Amino acid sequence: MITLQWVYALAGLFFAAVSLAGLRQRDNPRRWGTAAFWGLLALSMWAGDRIGDFGNGLLVIALTLIAGTGQLGRPADGPRALTRPLAPALRIFAIALIVPATALVGGFALKAAPALAEGKQATLIALALGTLLALAVGLQWLGARPRIALDEGSRLLGAVGWAAILPQMLASLGAVFALAGVGQVVGGLIRGVIPSTSLLAAVLAYGLGMALFTMVMGNAFAAFPVMMAAVGLPLLITDFHGDPAIICAIGMLAGFSGTLMTPMAANFNLVPAVLLGLRDRNGVVWRQVPTALPLLAINCALIYLLAFRP
Repeated sequence: MITLQWVYALAGLFFAAVSLAGLRQRDNPRRWGTAAFWGLLALSMWAGDRIGDFGNGLLVIALTLIAGTGQLGRPADGPRALTRPLAPALRIFAIALIVPATALVGGFALKAAPALAEGKQATLIALALGTLLALAVGLQWLGARPRIALDEGSRLLGAVGWAAILPQMLASLGAVFALAGVGQVVGGLIRGVIPSTSLLAAVLAYGLGMALFTMVMGNAFAAFPVMMAAVGLPLLITDFHGDPAIICAIGMLAGFSGTLMTPMAANFNLVPAVLLGLRDRNGVVWRQVPTALPLLAINCALIYLLAFRP
């Protein structure tokens, strides 16, 4: 049976390879810090469940110190000559679509065949399988060597830097907040302001709260456990008997609207500005606000209209 540990092992193998590749970058003045950062991330994937909470805490502190002291680096960018003509755009797009298509179809298929994979993690396992399938198809269609995938993956991670693991860190922060009871505190404050019998007020508090907490924390996965504990579960689901699936799914989309409007989502909004060489580091954020606000309003309306039908 394929379990989530297989996915962690695969991710750890990739990060370990990136770490070794960074160690060989003689023109990278911070190659030792770069290799240590990605090597520690590989260690967390391989042994995170065995080193315990204290060990994982030390590992996170080490990652933070490496990134915070500027020990992550990359080789100087030089002109990159094309060794072969570019592949047709349609073929590149088809390779990219293999990953989500496999995750969607494979997620349903693996859930229907519990002997093959861990049912609760079927979608994540299918996503990993889709990545491997896309890699194999891409190498075959483009006639490239497997080393190309590692080199380009290392180059991309070098360009993104520590922000590549920001979603995982912020999602962990959300879990810590939930265990610390932040959701209950926020819920008490909200229930003291909104009318207890107003469904519309509760929906707006949930949707706007998801967006605002996402803007503060930088990630909807970090905001979700807080707002579910504060408003989603006690008010929308328990008191107003809303559909949990709709409230959770569209609530996450409301949070993603907040992602579009915050520099705290550095991996989405600041890294592209750096890679594109924009003068205004917040230029991506300002251009996304006109899209994010209508999306947030629509998501709140969808929760109100769809989650509470008799």
